[in-house]
Amino acid sequence: MLPSRRHNLAAHLTVHGGLPVLSRDALIREIDAAGLRGRGGGGFPSAVKLRSVAPGQAIVIANGCESDPFSTKDRALLDLAPHLVLDGIQVAARAVGATEAFLCLHEGNRSVLEALAERRDAVPVKLIAVPPRYVASEETALVHFLASGDARPTGKLPRPTERGLYGRPTLVQNVETLARFALISRLGADRYQAGRTDLVTVTGAVSRPGVLEFPAGTPISTVLARAGGSLASRAVLVGGFGGTWLPRALADPVPLGKEPGLSSLHLLPDPGCGLEVTARILSRLAAESARQCGPCMFGLPAVAGDFAELLAGRDSTGRLARRLPVLTGRGACAHPDGAARLAASALRVFAADVQAHLTSGSCRVTAGAA
Repeated sequence: MLPSRRHNLAAHLTVHGGLPVLSRDALIREIDAAGLRGRGGGGFPSAVKLRSVAPGQAIVIANGCESDPFSTKDRALLDLAPHLVLDGIQVAARAVGATEAFLCLHEGNRSVLEALAERRDAVPVKLIAVPPRYVASEETALVHFLASGDARPTGKLPRPTERGLYGRPTLVQNVETLARFALISRLGADRYQAGRTDLVTVTGAVSRPGVLEFPAGTPISTVLARAGGSLASRAVLVGGFGGTWLPRALADPVPLGKEPGLSSLHLLPDPGCGLEVTARILSRLAAESARQCGPCMFGLPAVAGDFAELLAGRDSTGRLARRLPVLTGRGACAHPDGAARLAASALRVFAADVQAHLTSGSCRVTAGAA
C-alpha cells in the first residue's frame, strides 16, 4: 500500500492501473467478502455502512484528520500514496451516488494538493482544514463543522448515513479505509485478502519509531522487533489514546488485523510508570472534550483527577471503580468510552505501580512523555 517514495498520477497508474467501474451492488459485495472494517479505530463493517447510505444526492467525507498523537499512518498514506485515497473517494462516491466529496485534514498537505491538481474526477474533492482538536475528527463533528463551522459532535442519532450534511445521506470514512476501497475494486476480494498488508504506527521505547507495513496476521512481537523495541518493556498501549494497555507477554503473540486498534502501538519505556503515562493521557483527553455532555464535562476531569490522586499516593481506586462503568455508552460520542477503556486497562495492567504509589508515594521510575 505504501510506496517507498511519493507516487504522482503517472506512477500511481503504472503500479495500480486504471480504476474499474463497479456497480454499487458489486462493490459492496466485494468489500463485504474482503471483510473490510473501518480503519479509523471504530472497526465498523464497511459494507454495512455503505449499504446504509441511500443512493442519490449523497455526500462523501474522507476523514484524514488523525487526531491521536500516537498514530501517523494516515499522514504517511496521504504523503506517499495520495492518489490511492482519492481513487477511494471516487469509488465511494460512485457507490452511494454522491455529488459532493470533502477531504478533511487538521493541517495542510502539499502532496494532496499536488495530487488534486493532476486529476479531473467525476466528483470534485474539496480540501477542508479542520481545527486540530481530538474530538473534531469524530464523524458527527465533521458533519457539524462543514455545516456550521463548529467542530463538535452532535450525538449518535440520526446517523450521518441517514441524515448528515445538509440533511443528505453522508458517508464518513477514514482515508485508509477509502484507499482499501480502491484496492478492492481493482483486485477483487480474493486477491486483496491474499496480499493484504496492515499499516501500524509504532512509538515509545523503540529505536526506529514510525509507520511500518506488514502482512496481515504478523505478530506484535515481530512489529516491535522491526522497530527496535526494548525487550525489557513491560507493556504495550494498543490503539492510542482511546486504546488498551496489554502486558508485553500477552501483547507479543497478538496478530495484526485482529482488531482495528492494532494500527497503533506504543511501547512503554523501561523503566517507566504506566500509571503516570496514563494520567497524562487522561488529562489531555479531559482537556480535549467538547464539554457538552455530562460524561465529558464532569466525568473525564474527575477520572483524570483520580489518577492524579493515585500518583500522589492517595487512594482513589474506589471512586474509579464507581465512575468508570458509568462513563461508557453515555456520551454524545465515543470520546468518554475510550478514556474509560484506557483507564480501566491501566488499573489492571499496572496494579503493582498503583500499589507502589499508595505505599510509598512513587514507584521510583520515570515515565516517557505521553
